[in-house]
Amino acid sequence: MTYQDTLDWMFAQLPMYQRQGKTAFKKDLSNTLKLAQHLKHPEQNFKSVHIAGTNGKGSTSHMVASILQEAGYKVGLYTSPHLKDFRERIRINGIPASKQFVIGFIKRNRAFFDAYTLSFFEMTVGMAFDYFSKQKVDIAVVEVGMGGRLDSTNILTPEVSVITNIGLDHTQFLGDTLKLIAGEKGGIIKPNVPVVIGETQKETQPVFDALAKVNTSKIVYADQVIDSVYASDMIGSYQSKNIKTALQTVKELQCKGYVVSKENIEKGFLSVVENTGLLGRWQILQQLPKVVCDTGHNKEGLTYVMQQLQKEDFKHLHIVFGVVKDKDLSSIADLLPQTATYYFCKPNIPRGKNAETLQHELEAFKLKGACYNSVNEAYKTALENATKDDFIFIGGSTFVVAEII
Repeated sequence: MTYQDTLDWMFAQLPMYQRQGKTAFKKDLSNTLKLAQHLKHPEQNFKSVHIAGTNGKGSTSHMVASILQEAGYKVGLYTSPHLKDFRERIRINGIPASKQFVIGFIKRNRAFFDAYTLSFFEMTVGMAFDYFSKQKVDIAVVEVGMGGRLDSTNILTPEVSVITNIGLDHTQFLGDTLKLIAGEKGGIIKPNVPVVIGETQKETQPVFDALAKVNTSKIVYADQVIDSVYASDMIGSYQSKNIKTALQTVKELQCKGYVVSKENIEKGFLSVVENTGLLGRWQILQQLPKVVCDTGHNKEGLTYVMQQLQKEDFKHLHIVFGVVKDKDLSSIADLLPQTATYYFCKPNIPRGKNAETLQHELEAFKLKGACYNSVNEAYKTALENATKDDFIFIGGSTFVVAEII
């Protein structure tokens, strides 16, 4: 099988939540535990940092990885979803796993995957942990896929557990209150493992405090102890919260004996994109007109993005916008500016929401625009319509951004 054949088989045979939605979700760790045993428990062969949260967990993961790289460590990084290439999910010091490793891993374990009908995510987590083990990383920064307690990554016992924040996302799986969702994400808190919470929230603090107490885990709220933030190449004022969370995470690692200097921290924050290859976080694609894309897609994420947008200087705003079918538009529609011209489009995945349906539903919120057959057609039209003094924003879904980058 070629690399493309391998990916086609993975996507076709194994359910993938990001593409298909709730039909692919499994609230059970039994398959992951079976896979870990089958692979001879690779997760026990490397140190890790485990990062959960509704927003910011990807950015925070990349920041922590970048700082540790600057300190001279061999750093694994597992994140999801990918934007352009599946191998973005599994990196060591910013370099994606090889195509040959992906092909070989599937070939070696395909009979097991068939026998137990593993999900796309379960299989990918196993692949990442196997890769980090075989490559003998010093430490891996591992981002939770969704939730925490029952996420496939939660077979780790990390050096530090991190929860960036809690918002109302994936409520059909994790619960419909911040307290319930905090309980699920707080499931990554392990006995005697320190936990860093990025944002203090009135509804969730008692949940985290109780879980930390039960597990005899030191708990630190980064926003309560970190006053100033370092400069970073991660553009966007909303990144200040992630910078504080990443910094406190590194401080906890220092307490455990990891040698990280102030210079490593400074350079790490300034070199996140270069060190890790991060894409899609307030990413500037061109100037005149200025074009920016961002993967923020839920209420909290879009709130930060729209606040950043308000700081920009432009004559007229054009928004290329698409979402997935199960997106609760009522939770985000009020955040979207009514003065913008919208270019509605459907991300090219089974889970994408029809552009005409999206337009119709958002008309009720006085958002005006036209429908396009593809993300690229919408973007091309926006570029044709915009003057050099205008601003084009691309977002609504990770998958819309992926098609543009």
